[in-house]
Amino acid sequence: MQTRKLGSRYLEVSAIGLGCMSMSSGYGPAADKGEMIKLIRSAHDLGVTHFDTAEAYGPFANEELLGEALQPIRDKVVIATKFGFDIDPDTGKRSGGTNSRPEHIKRVAEDALKRLRTETIDLFYQHRVDPDVPIEDVAGAIKELIAEGKVRHFGMSEAGVQTIRRAHAVQPVTAVQSEYSLFWRGPEAELLPTLEELGIGFVPFSPLGAGFLTGKIDENTKFDSTDFRNIVPRFSPEARKANMALVDLVKAVAERKGATPAQVALAWLLAQKPWIVPIPGTTKLHRLEENLGAVNVELTQDDLKQIDEQASRLKLEGARLPEAMLKMTGR
Repeated sequence: MQTRKLGSRYLEVSAIGLGCMSMSSGYGPAADKGEMIKLIRSAHDLGVTHFDTAEAYGPFANEELLGEALQPIRDKVVIATKFGFDIDPDTGKRSGGTNSRPEHIKRVAEDALKRLRTETIDLFYQHRVDPDVPIEDVAGAIKELIAEGKVRHFGMSEAGVQTIRRAHAVQPVTAVQSEYSLFWRGPEAELLPTLEELGIGFVPFSPLGAGFLTGKIDENTKFDSTDFRNIVPRFSPEARKANMALVDLVKAVAERKGATPAQVALAWLLAQKPWIVPIPGTTKLHRLEENLGAVNVELTQDDLKQIDEQASRLKLEGARLPEAMLKMTGR
C-alpha cells in the first residue's frame, strides 16, 4: 500500500484509509462485532494504517470496536476520532446539538482514550463547528491536550475556510475532513485552495457518494429503515434516476481501465492532490479489497480531462444532506 502525508504536519498514513462508521451505525443495523474485528485486522494486513471513527458513531460503540480490534497492533496504525456533539458521557444520549466547550472536549478525550485502549489519539477532529464556542477556545483546548501527550494532531470536519484559518492560527490543523467525490465537488471552490495554502491535508468522507458511485444502487434500491440515506434528498428515487448519468460515466471509464466504478471514483480523488486521503467505509472484505485496489488504477491527464468535461455537462439532482444537517456544515 502506498502512503501519503497529511499536510505540512507530515502525518503519514496509507493512501486509502478505512472509515469505520458503517460498522456500527448510519447505514442500517450494527454489523456483527466479531466479523468487524476480523475485517479491521484484515484491512491492516492489506496495508491500511489509517482508521477513522467518532464518539458519535453508536454512540461510543464504534470507538470500542476499534479499540479492541487495533489493540494488538496499536503502534502500527493511526487512529482518528472526533468530538463536538452534545452526547451525555454516561448514558450516550444525544441532545441533537453541538458541544465544543473546552471542559467537554477534555472529558470526551479522556473517555475516548479508554474506549480506544490507547494513551494517545493520533488525530482528534472537531466533528462539527459549535456556533456557541469561539473556535480559538476549541483550538486552545486541543493545544493543551497535545501538550499533555493525549492528542498528536488537530483536525476539523465540515468547517468553513475562515473558521479553519482562525483555528489554524492558534493550533496548526493537520487535516480537514469533509465530503468530496465526483458526486459532491463543493470543496473545490474554496476549501481545497485554502488547505493547499495552509499546508493542511484533506480526508474526504463518502468518497463513493455514500455508495452511489459503486453502480450498485439505482432508483429501485430499498434501504434499511435505519439507513440515513432515506432522509437524504439526493437519494430520493427521483434523484437517483436523474443522477444515474454520472454513474454511467464512471462505469464507462472503469470498463476502459479494466477496473470497477468504485476504483475509478477513488482513483479520481487520489489524482486530485497528493495530500488527499479518502476513507471509504465497508463491512465486507471483498469490497475492502476492491477499494484498496484503486491505488493501482492510473488515470492519465486525458482521462481526468475527459471525466471533468463530461461531468460538467451533468446537472445532479438533490441536496447532499437534509436541510437541518446542512446548517451544521461550512461554518
